[in-house]
Formats: sequence, C-alpha cells, structure tokens
Amino acid sequence: MGDGGFQFLDILLLGAIAGFIALRLRAVLGQRTGHEQRRRRPPFAGPSQESEADKGSERDNVVALPRREAEKAAPEDAITARLRAVDPSFDRTEFLAGAKAAYEMIVTSFAAGDKDALRPLLSREVFADFASAIDERAKRDETMETTFVGMRAADIIDAQVNGRIAEITVKFESELISVTKDANGHVVAGHANAVEQVTDIWTFARDTSSRDPNWTLIATSAPQ
Repeated sequence: MGDGGFQFLDILLLGAIAGFIALRLRAVLGQRTGHEQRRRRPPFAGPSQESEADKGSERDNVVALPRREAEKAAPEDAITARLRAVDPSFDRTEFLAGAKAAYEMIVTSFAAGDKDALRPLLSREVFADFASAIDERAKRDETMETTFVGMRAADIIDAQVNGRIAEITVKFESELISVTKDANGHVVAGHANAVEQVTDIWTFARDTSSRDPNWTLIATSAPQ
C-alpha cells in the first residue's frame, strides 16, 4: 500500500485463512491475549467488531489508516501495567504471538482475495476498505501471488486505554515475496523471486468488558 508501513499492502496491491484462521486466532489472539490517513473514532472494538474502526484512504485502492508511530517503544513495564489495569490477565508474550499470527493471516488472505477469512479479523471499516481493494483488483482482472517468508520482529510501541477499550499498536518487520499479474499472466507489479523487507504499524483493539477475548485490527499506518 504505501510509504513505509503501508508497504505491505502496497506490495500486495502494487507488487503484487480460512477455516483454520478463526480457530487459530481464537486460540492465539483469543488468549486475552499498516496506508496512511486520518484516524476517525475508533477504538478497539474487540473481536465482535462492536466499535467503529478507523477509516482510511486507499492507495491503489487499499486502506491506509493513519496512526503516528512512537519514536521509541514505550517501556515494557509501563505498557503492561496500563493494560493490566483493565485486563489483569493480559500477557504480553501471548498477545504478540497472536498478533504475528494475525498479521500473516491478514496479509495472505488479502492477497488471495479471501473476504470470508478477513471479515472476523478486521473492524467494519477496515474490512470495507480491504474488500473494496480486492474488488477493484478483480475488475482489472489481476491476480496477486504472495508468499510470507517470515517475521523479523514484532514489538509493541504504544498502548492506550479508553474506559474498557484497549488499543495496542505493534510495529511489524516482515519479509514477503509478492507479485501481481494481469489476465495474460504478465507481471504488472512486484517481483516473483525477490524478497521484500516490509515495515508496518498496526493497531489492534479489544473491549475488555466483553466475553470475547479476540482483538480486531482497527488501523494501519506507515512509520514516520
């Protein structure tokens, strides 16, 4: 999608799970346990997507929801304490394991145009933007092939609590191979054999008063 953090969608669009997705997410993210635009109200609407998400603009028809990246990750103890104030069972290690699993699922599902797999992982507005980008790609008779090579790093750089709504912003550094082809199989963007290093800033949200322990992606942005 775009500059910096918007890269992954950029790569997906330009250079360019499912039954197990929900189960795996609930097993990992559900353990209590990025593109640029203006952030609208949000917040974390946990799993059930009860709250409105950030609305982003699209670049090449892909969402770009803004979120300012902290220059440095907030102290680990401070972030954990902030979150445990509203959710005593919050576990940083479990959350990050789930966040990384969600990242891979969302990236590969977007590339595959799998809306059913994406729906439970995204807030309503983010899903609407992703779905629109997928539809536009289909209208152009283009297909995207994306391989998730690996996750180099995933760190929590910010956390906010508004009432019972918790938001956690994570900086992902991943490696992807992505290529987009037209109806005739010609490459129109990306590289079939080149590994791209991508940095994304994603914000997940959850209503800690809800019985549903899952987190929902509500915003993506580029690193500053």
